[in-house]
Amino acid sequence: MAKVTLQTIADRLGVSRATVSYAFSRPDQVSAELRRRVMEVADELGYAGPNPTARSLRLGRAGALGLLFSETLAYAFADPYAVGFFQGLATAAEDAGVGLLILPLPHGDKRTEPVRNAVVDAFCVVSLPDGHPALDEVLGRKLPVVVVDEPYVPGHPFLGIDEPAAGALAARHVLELGHRRLGVAMVGLHDDGHIGWSDVARQRAATFEAMRGRRAGYQAAAEEAGVDWARVPFYELSRNSREAGRQAGHALLARHPRPTAILTNTDVLALGVLDAAADLGLDVPGELSVVGFSDSAAQDAGLTTIRQAKQEIGAEAGRLLLAGPPARPGRVLFPHELIVRASTAPPPPEQR
Repeated sequence: MAKVTLQTIADRLGVSRATVSYAFSRPDQVSAELRRRVMEVADELGYAGPNPTARSLRLGRAGALGLLFSETLAYAFADPYAVGFFQGLATAAEDAGVGLLILPLPHGDKRTEPVRNAVVDAFCVVSLPDGHPALDEVLGRKLPVVVVDEPYVPGHPFLGIDEPAAGALAARHVLELGHRRLGVAMVGLHDDGHIGWSDVARQRAATFEAMRGRRAGYQAAAEEAGVDWARVPFYELSRNSREAGRQAGHALLARHPRPTAILTNTDVLALGVLDAAADLGLDVPGELSVVGFSDSAAQDAGLTTIRQAKQEIGAEAGRLLLAGPPARPGRVLFPHELIVRASTAPPPPEQR
């Protein structure tokens, strides 16, 4: 079979080669209808688009893995969970003699050009919201792809944990201690920048699949224990930072009646909640229990949390990408476990 080129597509459509090239590299220079026709013919012929550089044309490989994630570059080097994951992925790449090209897409950034122009041999996609156009661009490149955390893409390897089960485990811990006045602080539900109270309808409509599942686990465990989830104060944040956790902590602890246990979906937020409790002179765990998630910044603070295999997940993502497409791609769920430390205890008798 003859190799499909830009000229092949141009001949099929009766347009110039330059027009087809613009449809891939400068879509603003052609009409939406023409680009749609070009992409339809390209897909029919199995053409994924021109390689971004002459080097990859000559060698057939770029010697790099693309890492696409929905946060800022500064966040990638500061967040404890992200650092652990990146260490695992980078070690696998380094051992194989290839590099990493980091492609950050902060919340709300819908650009596809970084993916289209990336000179890579494969993509690791980490925590993109449902329907993000960059994911469509990744799949259109027809390179090996591994997705971590979210969203699940049928036909491609997926690495993560059982999010509903992990969320339920965290909530069940404080419920079994006797807590019924719960509060929740969560980040990563939506990418619309919302900060503040979130009702059940908004929670369920979260566009990030993993956090949607984790939150559902909290709710399921609470309802099993007879807690009316609609009455649980739920504070949503747009950034995973200690200061954001502190803000959520103050908001939750100002409620009447005050929660006796607060669940957070990251350790960083949990540390901020502990800061808010200290600001208010509340004893932890005597007057307030706090649970984090990931065990990435928890030990020194004595924080009860859910441990994730962050470095192992990163290393496995690298191994899968470097090994080529698996014969039977599917979900690989890593273990999680509850780590009980000094931030949780039964509530005072009068508050049960």
